[in-house]
Amino acid sequence: MTVGVMTSITYLASILLIVGVVYEHGFTISEVEAHQLQRLYHGVWIVFLVDVTLRILLEYKDTRRTFSKLTWILTILLYLTLIPVIFHRPEEEGAILQFWEFLHGKAYHLVLLLVFSFFSLSNGLVRLLGRRTNPSLILAASFLIIIMIGTGLLMLPRCTVNGISWVDSLFISTSAVCVTGLTSVDVASTFTPTGFVVIILLIQIGGLGVMTLTSFFAMFFMGNTSLYNQLVVRDMVSSNSLNSLLSTLVYILAFTLVIEGIGMLAIWGDIHGTMGMDLQEELAFSAFHAISAFCNAGFSTLPGNLGNPLVTGHNPFFIYISLLIILGGIGFPILVNFKDIILYHLRRLWHFLRTWHWDGKRFYHLYNLNTKIVLIVTFLLLVLGTVGIAVFEWNAAFAGMSVADKWTQAFFNATCPRTAGFTSVDLAGLGVQTLLIYLFLMWVGGGSQSTAGGIKVNAFAVVVLNLVAVLRGTERVEVFGRELSHDSIRRSNATVVMSFGVLLLFIFIISILEPGTSLLAITFECVSALSTVGSSLNLTPRLGDDSKLLVALLMFVGRVGLITLMLGIIKQKKHTKYQYPSGQIIIN
Repeated sequence: MTVGVMTSITYLASILLIVGVVYEHGFTISEVEAHQLQRLYHGVWIVFLVDVTLRILLEYKDTRRTFSKLTWILTILLYLTLIPVIFHRPEEEGAILQFWEFLHGKAYHLVLLLVFSFFSLSNGLVRLLGRRTNPSLILAASFLIIIMIGTGLLMLPRCTVNGISWVDSLFISTSAVCVTGLTSVDVASTFTPTGFVVIILLIQIGGLGVMTLTSFFAMFFMGNTSLYNQLVVRDMVSSNSLNSLLSTLVYILAFTLVIEGIGMLAIWGDIHGTMGMDLQEELAFSAFHAISAFCNAGFSTLPGNLGNPLVTGHNPFFIYISLLIILGGIGFPILVNFKDIILYHLRRLWHFLRTWHWDGKRFYHLYNLNTKIVLIVTFLLLVLGTVGIAVFEWNAAFAGMSVADKWTQAFFNATCPRTAGFTSVDLAGLGVQTLLIYLFLMWVGGGSQSTAGGIKVNAFAVVVLNLVAVLRGTERVEVFGRELSHDSIRRSNATVVMSFGVLLLFIFIISILEPGTSLLAITFECVSALSTVGSSLNLTPRLGDDSKLLVALLMFVGRVGLITLMLGIIKQKKHTKYQYPSGQIIIN
């Protein structure tokens, strides 16, 4: 009972701490307010100390079993904050004095308390799963909460140059969390460096997925999740088993950080000394665009996005951005499969170096079915898209460029619709044929369980394979020696039908709200929003507030997923043991 009450108090203290930090860094505060905030931080520190102490004293056996090693380390770091309270400041200069001042410093206290607050709230969110709450609703609600928080943060005085309306703030927050890239204002001139930090944090959280982050922290640091929690999280991150659940979460975070880090260094290597920035600005620029590209967000700190003259002619820069988009868009399950394949070949090589005997046995299923389908379809879309855009824009939008620049821009513009939204040329100046290619690529999108949007290449491939099977008159849908499950076919067909239905509805409504706007521009905007692409025919800033809210809703629906959202809204029918007689409907 005592521990339960203390847990609730800890949740409240965690929320108050975060609000206090946001208030301190978002507004210009007086000395009185700074003193009050310091008292708040001190109160939260006491709450966490009492909470941890009660858990150890009253539930030591459970605590010893559920706390991970890292949690014990954090607990020790929290108890170290008592040293400046118990012992006076050393009078002699040296390491002891520096250690005392470090433990007494505000930065150490605040960072440690924020870590504990985040872990506490993550644990509370994952515990909700144990109450048999609909996982689809939790996933949708988690994105919605982050969007609302982001809206408030972007309206803080220190985040913008001259302020921003709540509609535009909501739009930008939704676009960032849903990793879309559509912007209703000029991002470069509207937001301050603090605002860009908020935007990139929203992009990173949205790209990884709120539940992925919270589940990781709850399981890795707290370790007290129920079996039901783990089953739900396993389905969310497509883990093969419960045993590999935590490792899957670790791989997702590790792949993200490593790929973004390598991308940042590659981008910095290309732009270093060419953009009139100092080292810190270059690193910040590189980090922002690496994260934005891998998360398929399409945000840029440059006026005019990547069509800015500062990056004109930087072909390696455009290639690095494209590769980051592709890696982020193929899906985390494929990256995990790549890891397994690389480790398999490294083990064979290590065995050969140790024994000088090459293992001739072949493992025929290194690439799983999902990986094969995603890679093949992605390759075909990229090649056909690159060639198509190059053909139609060679002497149009790409006129005056060198051959290398033309092919680079063609590849870049074939990659961005899937689904990053960076722009290096004015899309309104592209030919109708190129815009149709854009629409198709945006609609298909990237891979499942990725940072990309669209109906996903997995669903598109299954629908095409099913169509081929129908035309060939076969009852089973087979590919690569495997038969596709009936459930996969049903969900893919449902995704395509729902996609067209939602697009038709929103295009119809927005065409009424924006009567003087081209239908092509509205269609392009809606497909871009639902597929979380971020490309636009310069329509977004000219939309009315009602239309902006509808486009924001489309971005939310596209990021959460049509099927996921419907599963959360529509009451699920229980499985029945009886079957009705089958009937045939005349199709043609």
